[in-house]
Amino acid sequence: MKSSPTVPLPHPSADKRFKMLDATMKRHQYQQDALIEILHKAQELFGYLESDLLLYIAHALKLPPSRVYGVATFYHLFSLAPKGKHTCVVCTGTACYVKGAPEILANLEKSAHIRAGETTPDGQVSLLTARCLGACSLAPAVVFDGAVCGYQTAESVQERIRGWKYIS
Repeated sequence: MKSSPTVPLPHPSADKRFKMLDATMKRHQYQQDALIEILHKAQELFGYLESDLLLYIAHALKLPPSRVYGVATFYHLFSLAPKGKHTCVVCTGTACYVKGAPEILANLEKSAHIRAGETTPDGQVSLLTARCLGACSLAPAVVFDGAVCGYQTAESVQERIRGWKYIS
């Protein structure tokens, strides 16, 4: 027997983003199978998926919070923490790895005082890695704020992000 969808109560914060998220869930008829699409919309609206937001979605879809959290952490495109103003993604695929990605990444981690997957305390830069960007002929490749750049070195990457205000 299929249970009828229930409309969640309005969020007490009166944040309009919750109304937009509720509209998305309603459009998907509160189907549990729409979890990924709903998480995409939530991240688009809020910038990242904080734990309270994941609980809100779990409750609305009548899912265990562990399942919602599991999906949010399984897919690399979801973020549980705020992203920086700028993003730097170092490809760690085989071609990039062989041609110097580990040195590029180590240099960035040292100069930014963060590890891959983290954001600088001032919120300026998020340092990320990707398994493969599909730009193997340009190895090593790095993505700066969405722009793929090939044939990078530790020095060229530092030069490119010098203006991002975090280099020590």
